[in-house]
Amino acid sequence: MLGYRLGVRRTVTMENLRHAFPEATDHERSAIARGAFRNYGISLAEMMWSSHASVDEVRALVSPVHYEVFAAAFGRGKGVVLLSGHYGSWEIIASAVPHHLPAPLTIIYQTQRNRRVDAFLLARRTRFGCLLVSMRDAPREVLRTLLRGGIVAMLGDQSGASESPYVEYFGRPAATHRGPALFALKTGAPLVMYFLERQPDGRYMMEFEEVPTEDLNGSLDEKVLELTRRHVATLERHVRKFPDHWLWMHKRWKHTEAYLRRTGQR
Repeated sequence: MLGYRLGVRRTVTMENLRHAFPEATDHERSAIARGAFRNYGISLAEMMWSSHASVDEVRALVSPVHYEVFAAAFGRGKGVVLLSGHYGSWEIIASAVPHHLPAPLTIIYQTQRNRRVDAFLLARRTRFGCLLVSMRDAPREVLRTLLRGGIVAMLGDQSGASESPYVEYFGRPAATHRGPALFALKTGAPLVMYFLERQPDGRYMMEFEEVPTEDLNGSLDEKVLELTRRHVATLERHVRKFPDHWLWMHKRWKHTEAYLRRTGQR
């Protein structure tokens, strides 16, 4: 909330919301923006709190919904690609979420430029036994984890590189990492999404939803693109329910204009 008042990324936030919700009023979009900044602050506070909270305290923060979806996917013995976005409280994936799952998490993360900040975050995110793997080292470790039937967790909503596949997200093509879909298809691991939705008492409902893959056709690249479309569309559906839960200050569409010009759409 303080970030919103000080103007930190407020221009980016409001521009994103203007494109995503063209039918909304300025007042409605401002309300979503304030909620998103508030949600971001809560997420950071929860990360700090979890660094000294007990196992019972962090476990009680989350209540699974449709856990049978995850259990069925994990029971196939091919590992699970557990995917979400910067939605709800993404930081507690490393603290509260593991206590509800049958195996440790291998979490793919983006290293920070500041080494002290990176070390600070790494210490807190590994407190409850998660293995953190940088995106640079992800291919080897992800395949290793999935082939032994483990769980790989990642966030799939950050902007990909300019040469990444582009899929529609809130009505605009967005460069999107192909890793989640590619890892799932190459190993046969189910792709299961989870969404942490904050409740009035400050706790979270964690809902699981598997993204179907059995009907995909075509080449591997075609399958990856379609599965990427599907998981991005699933995220958008949840964000539309609670738009203040998502990180609107992120430059999700930073390559979009160049892509539209390059493809003759501008």
